[in-house]
Amino acid sequence: MNDPLFVHRRLPNEQVSKEYLQSTYGPQAQKTFVGALEAFFSTEFPQLAGDRARRAVVQGITEMVHRFYPATTHLRQGQTTWVSVAKDEVSSYGKSIPKTRMVPVILTILAEDEASQRRDGKRLRDLKREAVARLCIETDAQGGCITGAELALLLKTTPTTISKYIAQWQEEHGKLLPRRGSIHDMGPTLTHKKEICRLLFLERKTVSETVRLTKHSTHAIDRYITNFRQVFTCKTKGLTVQETARATKLSVRLVGEYHRLFDEYAVTSKKFDTLLKESEKSR
Repeated sequence: MNDPLFVHRRLPNEQVSKEYLQSTYGPQAQKTFVGALEAFFSTEFPQLAGDRARRAVVQGITEMVHRFYPATTHLRQGQTTWVSVAKDEVSSYGKSIPKTRMVPVILTILAEDEASQRRDGKRLRDLKREAVARLCIETDAQGGCITGAELALLLKTTPTTISKYIAQWQEEHGKLLPRRGSIHDMGPTLTHKKEICRLLFLERKTVSETVRLTKHSTHAIDRYITNFRQVFTCKTKGLTVQETARATKLSVRLVGEYHRLFDEYAVTSKKFDTLLKESEKSR
């Protein structure tokens, strides 16, 4: 058009230069959480040299934020997010929490039917006992392992009360609740050792069956069997608890616990040989 009064206007869908797009929209694309993190590291930690290194760190932090702070729109009423030690984390003596891998989990603090159960007269301690079991099972199903102290915090009670609830639930249902103490073989409790010993020696369960019933890994059960074998061999040779502890590099307390379990379940060489053969078959 040759009209001198006409001013040509570029329509939105017309092509524009790359320089224009970059200068106009480039800064807007940086106005994100990732961009803010990159700017933070660039100004506050300039010693973290190189854009590539900074981007790798930012990417790692972003992934952790997404895992540990998931969208809560899908949470049901009565649920909350929690951070737990990973179930498959390798535990060792003296390993601190800052050196331990964590996983985020979603826990049901208040079940949907608890109000109606309370209305119908269900005792508060029964509801709390079921809540303890529910939290243990939910954490385990999501790859974590919860402790008695965590349960006490979540349910506003004491670890001693939590232990009582766990013992009552396990006795009533005839199986163990998955907790960090049992999964990672931590703490002074003998419950999980005793249950594994009972299943293996009295009920003649296979390793795979014991894994399923106790919520332990095959590796953990194999470790118990190895310890059982070492302590039992020393016991049959007449070594004392202290001598066995030195020979096996296990604690005196743990060796003493195994001795009491062997005596309680009348473990004989024949029973132990059968266990070892079944263990080899299940591998």
